[in-house]
Amino acid sequence: MVIKTEMLRYFVAVAQSGNLADAAERVGRTPSAVSMMLKHFEAHLGRPLFESERKSKLTALGTFVLAEARRELEHFDRTVASIESYARADTGLVRVAAIPSVATSILPEAISRFLAAHGDVKVHVRDMESGFVLRELEAERADLGYGSLLSPVAGLVGEVLFSDRFGAVCAADHPLRDCPLPLSWEDLGAFRFITNGVCSQIETPEFREILARSQLSVLSTTANLSVVRAGAGITIFPEFVLKDIDEGLCFLPLADAGLKRQVHRIIRAHASLSPAAQSFHAVVEEVVAEMNVGMPHEAGEGTDSF
Repeated sequence: MVIKTEMLRYFVAVAQSGNLADAAERVGRTPSAVSMMLKHFEAHLGRPLFESERKSKLTALGTFVLAEARRELEHFDRTVASIESYARADTGLVRVAAIPSVATSILPEAISRFLAAHGDVKVHVRDMESGFVLRELEAERADLGYGSLLSPVAGLVGEVLFSDRFGAVCAADHPLRDCPLPLSWEDLGAFRFITNGVCSQIETPEFREILARSQLSVLSTTANLSVVRAGAGITIFPEFVLKDIDEGLCFLPLADAGLKRQVHRIIRAHASLSPAAQSFHAVVEEVVAEMNVGMPHEAGEGTDSF
């Protein structure tokens, strides 16, 4: 016979209650069922656990078994509670790698809501360009990635979170603001252009010519916009990047209305997300929907596995 957790639990209940009736009520069984379990337990041990049938006094073996059983049950109950907590997304770690526009505009609200419901979960967030987001996922240093999947990456799967249009960005008093809207590529080509990290996502031949003539490159989003704000030139960014930017900059739409950036939720293709990570992304989707930053799952968009 194998000593089962249930057997230890019944014994502890009897030892602490001092009688079968009260013990049976504690464990939700009949006194006869508890009595039968104890008889099997003592038969397996080959020695009595109680000095008499009244179950009011333990033998030396019973005293030893009580101490060991209580310790084992406490450990078992903690283990079960931990497993159930993890399954409910009440514990765990969520590691997020995200592009700056997502990290600064979407994640703060998402993190606040998520921690309000899952306060014991640890959340680690790092902002970086899309290429580095992919590297963090490949190296298993991130569970969730938010960035752009511009080309197939083996082992990663992407799902469109939202899309937004590209447009020209300039200082509030820059001459580009005097051009008729929407702007043409020719309009942009008349001014000094500052290359940034998202320019590689635009393959339009006219824009590639502008890039080829550019003498200034500032890849960091924050630094690039600071240079633009100072009037050193113009640049191009997705509209959502400027969502919380101060009035020193302005976003001007392009005539090429179909030119859009797609932001994906990216994960490893053959690794399931933890319950906490699943819950975290659900909150991110909720925030994106409320902010109305783009139209996810437009025609032709969806999930891509590579």
